[in-house]
Amino acid sequence: MTAPVATPAPAATSWLPAVESPLPMPGQSLREGRLVSQRPPTSPRGIGWRRLLVIGGTAALTAVATMGMLQVLRVGGLSVLDLVLLVLFVALFAWIALSSVSAAAGFVLMLGRDRLPLGIERDGPLPRLATRTALLMPTYHEDPARIMAGLQAVYESVAATGQLDAFDFFVLSDSRREEVAAAELEEFRALLARTGGEGRLFYRRRADNSGRKAGNIAEWVQRFGGAYPQMLILDADSVMSGATLVRLASAVERHPGVGLVQTLPRVVNGQTLFARMQQFGGHVYGPVIARGVTWWHGSEGNYWGHNAMLRTRAFADHAGLPELAGRKPFGGHILSHDFVEAALMRRGGWAIHLVPQLDGSYEEGPPSLTDLLVRDRRWCQGNLQHGKVVGSAGLHWVSRTHMLVGIGHYFTAPMWAMLMLVGLAIPLYSSDLVWDGFQLPGFSPLRYWAARDAERVAWLFAATMGVLFAPKVFGYIATVLDPQARRGAGGGLRAFAGVLIESLLAALMAPIVMYRQSRGVAEVLAGRDSGWEAQRRDDGSVPLSSLVQGYAGLSLFGLFMGALAWAVSPGLALWMAPVVVGMVLAIPTVWISSARTPGRWLRRHRILCIPEELDPPPVLRRAAELRAAAAATQA
Repeated sequence: MTAPVATPAPAATSWLPAVESPLPMPGQSLREGRLVSQRPPTSPRGIGWRRLLVIGGTAALTAVATMGMLQVLRVGGLSVLDLVLLVLFVALFAWIALSSVSAAAGFVLMLGRDRLPLGIERDGPLPRLATRTALLMPTYHEDPARIMAGLQAVYESVAATGQLDAFDFFVLSDSRREEVAAAELEEFRALLARTGGEGRLFYRRRADNSGRKAGNIAEWVQRFGGAYPQMLILDADSVMSGATLVRLASAVERHPGVGLVQTLPRVVNGQTLFARMQQFGGHVYGPVIARGVTWWHGSEGNYWGHNAMLRTRAFADHAGLPELAGRKPFGGHILSHDFVEAALMRRGGWAIHLVPQLDGSYEEGPPSLTDLLVRDRRWCQGNLQHGKVVGSAGLHWVSRTHMLVGIGHYFTAPMWAMLMLVGLAIPLYSSDLVWDGFQLPGFSPLRYWAARDAERVAWLFAATMGVLFAPKVFGYIATVLDPQARRGAGGGLRAFAGVLIESLLAALMAPIVMYRQSRGVAEVLAGRDSGWEAQRRDDGSVPLSSLVQGYAGLSLFGLFMGALAWAVSPGLALWMAPVVVGMVLAIPTVWISSARTPGRWLRRHRILCIPEELDPPPVLRRAAELRAAAAATQA
């Protein structure tokens, strides 16, 4: 399993294996194709009953809520606006009910002993690997010192398992700026010197970065994929332990029908309040949600583009992406390629599994809401682009569901806004109130709906809030019941304080996200491309000028709408308050959540904590040391 000795390219712009091992990766057809296997050998027992329970439970909850809403709307007869409100309510309630039922399934599993799929063990002796695995780190205008430090931590962690001979590491650069590329080469040389990893560590910069990240990976597969039965893709902010990598590679080795095993990366290293709230939510809510969807997805799981072990030949044979017909943003390269790659691999008969219980897989979140929204705009375009893929021939219905859920995620934002507006329009249209200048004395949408059927309206509101917040409740209870998870969150009381803070911040940010996502959908539908920009990893600070430029318009609009609503009627202002308050406070909310000071204060008091910061695993501790040393050198 010894890799060929690396030889520098003539211009010293790359370090590559001396011998290439080409592997064809043909582009797949979306118009032709058939599902090779309805049920792979690794599909869990009773998967049909699991799916029936989740989908049936979602349908039952939605049906009960629909009947309640219909009874409210039927008072005084159904109008066109009533029917529009009903359709919006049903769609949105079904959306949150599916998440709630999945989380309930995950909660039940966490109360018992849910075994890892594919015979993977959390602990115990590591299996011995018989084949080679390539770790690929695509990079595009990232901080070279930072990514090489993270890669060194992974390299050393793999070496500590005693199975370094089974792994090779590739840095695959798509950087266009010459100064970044030069820094990458310098840092890669330093990495080789620190590790003595020649023949094991490789670097390549593409002359043409067509296809973006998917094209970057495909080019590697076509040149070197034949030498590696397994491959794993690391994002620039990813870190994984050697033990986890060995267990994943072994699982693919031992199960010849498995094409992909996806971990649930834990979000770590958050310094700002926003980043800490995200990683806390991932620790508390993430496990119940992930275990729930794993339970009913079975061997038709999804792929998130990184921290997943792939069978190289399965990927090469079935994940070659075609270009979509038409102009951007719907045509051209597939942006959210990971969903499509998983769907095409599953169409080819390969099982796709998620293993959320396996530790040792980490990533970093965006440091601010602004950074998240920049990413989200690109994800919005990529998910809406799936509208041209979801109907492809031969896809498994669960694979289509993954894409539909992604598409629906972005349409729910304007739908929530429409629900609020239609809920306002109906009492405006139906009331016999008389305008007194610009005022409607006594007008209150809340009073109008309560007058229709106060008891049923209160029940519907409580049911909707209960279903909406159920995943958080399940996550908190599961955390408190698990001693290790409870200690990692700072204890039961501190975890509860963290849930309250995270929920309050999420509520304040919801109108901002709703507006930006609605605008993003409109921009995509209007034909505006998102582009491809590098991401910030550490610093979440946003200059006041940028805050004003990005959010002043939204704040002024919210202030105007709030004042107008109050002028018309205090009852109308109360109806609009949940959205108006978030808009008005957009600038202070983004500013405070992007700052490190409140995040550090909460960390000192062990609020919004996660286990990885109270007791960092060795690979994360080593990555932090190396990155700190690199930052000190640069300073």
